[in-house]
Amino acid sequence: MVALAIIAAALGVPTTASAAVVPVPATATLVSANPADATPHARDGETRAFAQVGNTVFVGGSFTQLRQTASSAWITQRYLFAYDRTTGTMSTTFLPVLDGAVNTLLAGPGGTLIVGGTFKIVNGVSRKNLVALNPSTGAIIDSWVGRSDGGTVRDLALDGNWLYVAGAFNWLNGTAHAGLGRLNATTGAIDPSFSIDATVGRHGTTSYVWTIDVAPDGDTLVVGGNFTLVNDLPRNQMALVDVSGTPTLLDWSTEKFVPPCASPTTFVHYVQDVKFGGDGSWFVVGTNGGGGWPAAYCDALVRFETAARGSGLLATWVDFTGNDTITSVEVADNVIYLGGHFRWLNNPNASDNAGSGAVDRLGIAAVTPATGMPVNWNPRRSGSASMPSGTSNWGSSVPVLWRGSDGLYFGHNSDGMGEEYHGRLGMFPLAGGRTFTAKNPPSATTGNLYLGTASGAVAKVPFDGSALGTATTVSQPAYTAAGATWRVDDRIYWSHTVAGTPTGSRIDISLFNGGAIGSPWEASGYNDWYNPALLTGAFFLDGRLYYTRTGANNLYYRYFEIDGNYLGATEFALPTTGVTWSAVRGMAWVGGRIVYGSTDGALRSVPFDPTAAPSAVVNGATATVISSATPELSWSTPSTFFSVQ
Repeated sequence: MVALAIIAAALGVPTTASAAVVPVPATATLVSANPADATPHARDGETRAFAQVGNTVFVGGSFTQLRQTASSAWITQRYLFAYDRTTGTMSTTFLPVLDGAVNTLLAGPGGTLIVGGTFKIVNGVSRKNLVALNPSTGAIIDSWVGRSDGGTVRDLALDGNWLYVAGAFNWLNGTAHAGLGRLNATTGAIDPSFSIDATVGRHGTTSYVWTIDVAPDGDTLVVGGNFTLVNDLPRNQMALVDVSGTPTLLDWSTEKFVPPCASPTTFVHYVQDVKFGGDGSWFVVGTNGGGGWPAAYCDALVRFETAARGSGLLATWVDFTGNDTITSVEVADNVIYLGGHFRWLNNPNASDNAGSGAVDRLGIAAVTPATGMPVNWNPRRSGSASMPSGTSNWGSSVPVLWRGSDGLYFGHNSDGMGEEYHGRLGMFPLAGGRTFTAKNPPSATTGNLYLGTASGAVAKVPFDGSALGTATTVSQPAYTAAGATWRVDDRIYWSHTVAGTPTGSRIDISLFNGGAIGSPWEASGYNDWYNPALLTGAFFLDGRLYYTRTGANNLYYRYFEIDGNYLGATEFALPTTGVTWSAVRGMAWVGGRIVYGSTDGALRSVPFDPTAAPSAVVNGATATVISSATPELSWSTPSTFFSVQ
């Protein structure tokens, strides 16, 4: 995991651009990890697109044969079909005939189905790469005049009555347009005010636009594909267009898609999919490309901020797979879903194997928008032990993830998902999913500071944010061999020295409500690579574990995802001034301040603002001494935390 904010120079990603963006985790809803049983199956090719009109789901791709169940006979229906959303029964009335693959589908105005792809003939009539169909009968809507007569259509996006079209074309409705155009969605007529052209392909190839999305407010279009210029200005693989009025190319560009990845002839362009999230203030990009990172965003999931402006922009965070492809992304309900042929996430420290921090995710995953860290959702792109003859468990691509009204639809070029048979397509239902809330330390400023004074014993000290009360010693037999400790919601996380573990210590969890500290359990086996005994103090806030460590004079952080308890693989150093972090022993976050002990036994407090970067997030000149060391109490151990109880 790599982020924008002032990280270790060895990672090659430090910058000051947009460094003050610190996304805050939010309540999120996950779909079920158990795919629906009733969806039909395709035999070959791949599924590339979904749309829904009423209670009917439409499916497009490069497949040629279908069947209702695993034991049904195959029937021939090429490239496009429909089925009932509730029962999964395939339509016997929607049977359009196309001579080429479908790449993209949209439910259009007035109950139409808009289809884009690589076809030339539809129902025996010339309709080049773009057509509107009656969703009940599959008949062509003759009055809809949209055509991509100059090349194939790769993607569509709809905002109100504007239909954005992307692909490998030079003409749209008989008008010169390079890779991008905009139509009236009701009539298919060209919009002459849209004059944004993506040209000059990478490595001497023909240019095209591969993926687009429009922000929820309709003001911004994000564009990705094989191009190096947009309206003759440098824009390598990525561009943003202001479409709130007359369409205008925005002053937004990044150099992270300029260098080649591992094989430029294979991975001509490595931007594979783009999606806006939430309110449209950010968007994510999924890429392929093999090696090449961190100089380039190859084989990664990347978040950018929509409002950022300028050149050389960097991501808010980057989640590297370790040289495995991401082919599709979807954002829904404060969750980012991604599909491809990756095997791990949070894996920047290895190539083609699981490095330190890697979290196993086979071809399908969900991450949090705030940090890009995986959450505890892992259906796996694999089949059952009794797959039908002729099927495959694994393929190179998940071309589409699409959030319909009832769940997350997936299209792939294999047949296994969630340890079940799902030939080329399926759906993870919203029913049976779960909602998880963001967790944080107490927001109150009055409570108690706890300080480990001996193995199995703590001092409980009343604290009002500025002054200490009288300490009492409390026996805590479950809290032994403890190091740095941080409070989150109804529990504490703590460094626990445990013989026989890979590093000699591990991150443990104990429930805590102000009484007895509960029996500990290991936070996650995915953290076994990390040695928390090196931490000299730590606190958690908004998806980040902030800490100091032995032998270093910095304030650091790693991402830490509470839903799964996964520790980020990358260490980030924050800009500070005036604090000797190497002397810190124990930390807590209390009301916007870091309360910290020290080797001199004193307890201090200093304001903390992580959004101040690249300026100092901590200024030691503003620190105050809360208490000096006394014979009874010395604030000089890492095991310190704050709790309201």
